[in-house]
Amino acid sequence: MHDKHSLTVKSFPEPFALSEITDEPPVFIPEAQSVFLGGLFCMAILTVCYFAAEIILPIVLAFILKLVLQPIMRTLTKLHVPRGLAALLIIVLLFGGLGALGVVLSAPASHLAKQISGDASKLQERLSFLTDPIMAIQGVLHHADGLTDGTGTKTVTVAVEGSRFSDRLLTNTRSFAAGAFQTVLVVFFLLIGGDTFLRRLVEILPSFQNKRQAVEISQHIESDISAYLATITIMNMVVGLATGLTMAVCKIGDPVLWGTLAFLLNYIPVIGPFVGITTFSMLGLLLINDPFAALLPAGIYFLIHLTESMFLTPHFLAKRFTLNPVLVILALIFWYWMWGTPGAILSTPMLAITKIVCDHIAALKPLGHFIEGEPKGEPAIGT
Repeated sequence: MHDKHSLTVKSFPEPFALSEITDEPPVFIPEAQSVFLGGLFCMAILTVCYFAAEIILPIVLAFILKLVLQPIMRTLTKLHVPRGLAALLIIVLLFGGLGALGVVLSAPASHLAKQISGDASKLQERLSFLTDPIMAIQGVLHHADGLTDGTGTKTVTVAVEGSRFSDRLLTNTRSFAAGAFQTVLVVFFLLIGGDTFLRRLVEILPSFQNKRQAVEISQHIESDISAYLATITIMNMVVGLATGLTMAVCKIGDPVLWGTLAFLLNYIPVIGPFVGITTFSMLGLLLINDPFAALLPAGIYFLIHLTESMFLTPHFLAKRFTLNPVLVILALIFWYWMWGTPGAILSTPMLAITKIVCDHIAALKPLGHFIEGEPKGEPAIGT
């Protein structure tokens, strides 16, 4: 007669056999009613995030930036720099540097845009091996649609309404400027406030265990997310530098412009590198006459990104935490749908924050374990 807690390897199907089974206490599973109410609460929060994106997105971005800049802020305060002056110095250096970089890159970007618009026919000719089959298929489908309709070809008049391109561009510029100003303002006061929110939260929590738990969660979020973003930024700088050198050797426009583009695109998982490969492929076909050499910039960029994503970044991040790659992709798709490109950039940090919070709350530990990926060096299930 077996004990009710005993388990054997034979009880598992062959593909899911575990190399070692330990008699650990069962994981706490919340009741169905709690899960249902928690799901409704999450849906309500996400609905607010969707309809109030213009307000909430800059605030979320400001909190993420605060996690990155907080160690710098602490270093300056230890040097007896007043908090207001230290926060202002960080804001000026960060956003002033980004603005100066945008001004420097505006001239080569404008020149390249004019060059591309003038050589559009050349690019269309180079891509004829792709466009010709697509046009043939479209012609066949159109002919088949006319045969099934039985009334011949119809002329459809489409009325296009809406503002002009210049009006839309002006509206988008105003929205971006308003969001950027709101982000800068919130980051500035968050840096000045320091740990004020954490202190107030600790003061109102009822028990010592809750107070300690809140402090641990805050410390883990700050240390892990700041280390993650710092590591990703350094790796992106390496990718940008290597890409710039590659474009300089291949004589593809301004190397600083393409290095900066590769640096920024690498913040967006999957989608960013795909956009980079497509961009460099088009540029190569447009600016290089040899068809084989034209694909060389995109190929080298792909190798650079592959080396960074497969070897460098996992080596430096796997010791701190890992995330389920499927959930990373799903979070990327979801937050891109919610908030566009900024949501895609923030998707992985927000998923990591969710995991840290879940790991420190008993009722949410199963969710945190579900978000976790395979630790480095651990064999996958079934191997």
